[in-house]
Amino acid sequence: MALNNADSKLTQTIINKLTMRGIRTPCKVNVGVVQGQVTLTGTVTQAHQKTAAASVCSAISGVKRVINNLIVKAAERRT
Repeated sequence: MALNNADSKLTQTIINKLTMRGIRTPCKVNVGVVQGQVTLTGTVTQAHQKTAAASVCSAISGVKRVINNLIVKAAERRT
């Protein structure tokens, strides 16, 4: 299903706001938006990031519902 213009804008807004909140590499968050319903999938490195991601999405105008399927997974250490 192709994204409509409103969903595309929401997706980009969400990605930008998550990045500003520090939810970026090594986190791997995928954002899906269909008719204002946001689905978050992927991994974050700390539990508070999972909660923050859902809060960020919920606060954005146009978001009707957030499904938070993020998994907390510690970042792999380089040796």
